Amino acid sequence: MIKIYHNPRCSKSRQGVAILENSKKEFEIVKYLENIPSEKELTDIINLLGISPIQLVRKNEKIWKENYKGKELSDSEIISAMIENPKLIERPIVINDNKAVVGRPPESILEII
Repeated sequence: MIKIYHNPRCSKSRQGVAILENSKKEFEIVKYLENIPSEKELTDIINLLGISPIQLVRKNEKIWKENYKGKELSDSEIISAMIENPKLIERPIVINDNKAVVGRPPESILEII
């Protein structure tokens, strides 16, 4: 089953949901600001994406700039920061079996569905 980690307030995330709706495939929406991923879940997502944790961080968020920018953080500290402040997680993230993509641009979702 396809899964999208979605923030309804984000236009790119809404575009990602629209792409999945148009695909006519079944998918699950995870509103990750309400249902914050666990450390294991977020680590698994990062591994599926094939990126380092820092690459999933929204570095322009005020929370990042005020609390983390310029600090030497380990991968686990970065993951903890995203769990404590889920707004820091880049979105949307779409997972289809063992493939995942950050939907920026949203059309990149088409590569895995």
